[in-house]
Amino acid sequence: MIDLRLLREDPDRVRASQRVRGEDVDLVDALLSADERRRSSGSRFDELRNEQKTLGKQIPKAQGDEKAALLARAGELAAAVKAADAEQSEAKEEADRLVRSLANLIDPAAPVGGEEDFVTLEEIGTPRDFAAEGFEPKDHVELGQILGAIDTERGAKVAGARSYYLTGVGALLELALVNMAMAQATEAGFIPMITPALVRPAAMDGTGFLGQAAENVYHLPEEDRYLVGTSEVPLAAYHMDEILDAEKLPLRYAGFSSCFRREAGTYGKDTRGIIRVHQFEKVEMFVYTTPEDAEAEHRRLLQWEKDFLDALELPYRVIDVASGDLGTSAARKFDIEAWIPTQGKYREVTSTSNTTEYQARRLSIRLREEGNKVRPLATLNGTLVAVPRTIVAILENHQQADGSVVVPAALRPFLGGRTVLEPIK
Repeated sequence: MIDLRLLREDPDRVRASQRVRGEDVDLVDALLSADERRRSSGSRFDELRNEQKTLGKQIPKAQGDEKAALLARAGELAAAVKAADAEQSEAKEEADRLVRSLANLIDPAAPVGGEEDFVTLEEIGTPRDFAAEGFEPKDHVELGQILGAIDTERGAKVAGARSYYLTGVGALLELALVNMAMAQATEAGFIPMITPALVRPAAMDGTGFLGQAAENVYHLPEEDRYLVGTSEVPLAAYHMDEILDAEKLPLRYAGFSSCFRREAGTYGKDTRGIIRVHQFEKVEMFVYTTPEDAEAEHRRLLQWEKDFLDALELPYRVIDVASGDLGTSAARKFDIEAWIPTQGKYREVTSTSNTTEYQARRLSIRLREEGNKVRPLATLNGTLVAVPRTIVAILENHQQADGSVVVPAALRPFLGGRTVLEPIK
């Protein structure tokens, strides 16, 4: 959540941020009103309590009519204190609810607009000219069948739509990608983590996934637990309610987990293959750092993602996501989109977000500096590999005319030395 002091001092900035996000601007004024009621009722409560304490000292010393008057006033004060306390609690509850509904402040450098208003920062690599090579590329579903790597028919039979099996070299390819990602992350100083797939409401809400993104979250009501859509959630909540020493920052974690998404509102989109599915595996980078270093760390995360895609020899572009397409927690987000030959367009394979102090405030995570000063820190996240879409990009970009697929050199050590994925007989 945002800093209430900033809201009081510069409400127009918060209104502007809500506006370019396409979010409710009136929420700002409602929060200002609730915050003012909370503070004024709190002051009133303190005044009445002080008067009550003073009266309590006077009553034992008073006599006759004076004592009777003081006792009458004490009765009035008791009722007034109770009413002020109730008003303060109600206003606090309302202010807390509203501030948690407010999205993070947009980075002024983020482009303004909707989903299609992103800015392309760079394009890396050149898509292959399959026509010049003399054959038409097959899509990942057909290649997956030829290689014995992907089975969507039995996935749908067993688990329903948007489900799949990775079989044979498909399963090995997933493990290779995960191990390659973890090796890169570890080399860069990240602490590898295997994270829970089930979390409590405080963790899911604290990272901002029960607001705008709630429709895509799986909830288990009997246990009141949530299935995570990304290991960002358990990684962010790992230090919930803790104070971290500034000298130990940045803390960098690389989390591997299964991810679950309902994909609500995507009826008819990407129904073929494994581009948009309900369950997949991912390696996620997560960083705790100082607010002052967050912007530079965001660029570092982007570079680590680029290094991974470069090693896989995939053509891709980097985009600066527009304000109206950002998640609630993100102040700024960069996506990397790999070229998918059979679709003739780029598709997102990784992203990295700077969530500034927003998640840390919600999760009560702070840093302690020299002189014992305590303040919120910043958190950032970045996907190093989301397995299904990366497999799609590898199969389609590195395919050969006979349906075999050349394994990128960097991936071969993690795939038992295979140089080519061969069609099954």
